[in-house]
Amino acid sequence: MDIQERVVVITGASRGLGRALALTLAQEGACLVLANRREDELNDVARATNGVAVITDVSDEAQVKELARITIEKYGRIDLWINNAGIWMPHVPVEKLDWKRVHELFEVNVFGLMYGSTEAFKQMKKQGEGTIVNITSIRGIDPKPNEAGYTASKYAATGFTRCLRLEAESFGIRVFGVYPGGMKTHLFDEAPREEYDEFMEPADVAQNIVDHIKDDNADLDLILKRP
Repeated sequence: MDIQERVVVITGASRGLGRALALTLAQEGACLVLANRREDELNDVARATNGVAVITDVSDEAQVKELARITIEKYGRIDLWINNAGIWMPHVPVEKLDWKRVHELFEVNVFGLMYGSTEAFKQMKKQGEGTIVNITSIRGIDPKPNEAGYTASKYAATGFTRCLRLEAESFGIRVFGVYPGGMKTHLFDEAPREEYDEFMEPADVAQNIVDHIKDDNADLDLILKRP
């Protein structure tokens, strides 16, 4: 896939991997529409990438629909939609799960991803082509103890991604699942991890993802682990 002048939507674009993806894709010449809830940070990224900032809470279906509408109104198409927005919760045994936090995980990590994928899919079917990239987590395919709430949300995202892929292939739409391991992002501000210094740099992960998208013969599942 040639990125030059392609219309790209990125959710969770103000920090971490989303910001790194925006910067990397801007260097490739993409036309960016950037979505996040943090207005000041999002505007900073938009200025740095000449992108369009759209304040969006991905857990609200109406706001995701509006994000798609604004993109189509401005550019007439959507070539690449990256569902990157996601949240995390500290590790706890299953009997100590905070169910309100688990519900929030599902609202963002699952429903937010599903809303975005669906809006992109509807437009890409009309175009007869397009690419959807769902950033989940290594926990979406490789569970560990004390991460049941987060892992459940990522497994759900993986299942949706793989089902959507089967529906999309006959319409010329590629659906990627990306499964990163630990990255140096603000997700861990609440509960810093001892191994944080060993985590991957978001810029490196972003470059890997973009290179993968550009490869027309790439595997549709991309697993990224720290060395």
